Amino acid sequence: MARTDFNQLLEAGVHFGHLKRKWNPNMAPYIFSEKKGIHIIDLNKTAAKLEEAAAAMKNIARGGKKILFVATKKQAKDIVAEKVKPTGMPFITERWSGGMLTNFGTIRRTVKKMSTIDRMKTDGTFDNMSKRERLQVSRQREKMEKNLGSIAELTRLPSALFIVDITKEHIAVAEARKLNIPTFAMVDTNSDPTLVDYPIPANDDATKSIELILNTMIAAINEGVEERKNDKTAVDEPAEEGVEEAADEVVTNDDAAETN
Repeated sequence: MARTDFNQLLEAGVHFGHLKRKWNPNMAPYIFSEKKGIHIIDLNKTAAKLEEAAAAMKNIARGGKKILFVATKKQAKDIVAEKVKPTGMPFITERWSGGMLTNFGTIRRTVKKMSTIDRMKTDGTFDNMSKRERLQVSRQREKMEKNLGSIAELTRLPSALFIVDITKEHIAVAEARKLNIPTFAMVDTNSDPTLVDYPIPANDDATKSIELILNTMIAAINEGVEERKNDKTAVDEPAEEGVEEAADEVVTNDDAAETN
């Protein structure tokens, strides 16, 4: 698994924390020093935690499970959408609606409503509606899709969450904790790392920092998915060989019978 070295973290500005007066005392083990009133994150600790998180993320993906990415802050939303979409993993980048996890049944009903509207557009129902009604229904559909994002494709609760800025996404963190869903997160010096299972001490405001950490997580997921494919291939190949051997044996027996 590819590692992110110290220099990469340094160049991306991962070490820059918040003002000292805004710090969370639970981040003390991950703070290297203070410079001009700003806390500096210990990048050696970041590298170690990043590697630990990537290994766990890889195992989840290898198991064929889904990881939900949550990032609604301006600096992160576009990066997350761009990087995560190709993996097929779900993501939320607009707004976290309360109950997204703890009231998942309601979310599924909303998704079904979206599907119903889609069917209305193809089965002729839309043709029998007034222009005003069609506009209202279409706007309703667009709003639901914007709020739900790619979570609409989830048929069950995600196996883990990756969060950028747990202070901003505190509702998502609380819901995941309540349901015992493992959490991965970038934790800045103003965050409480004890609230997540796999904290990655890092600057969660700079786009370069967010992109670097996210790239590492995406790479881990891709490795896990690839290994899952290889595992399946390895299981299928012996089965096919067994069938071929059985077929050869039948042919050999038939030849022997003809000789006799």
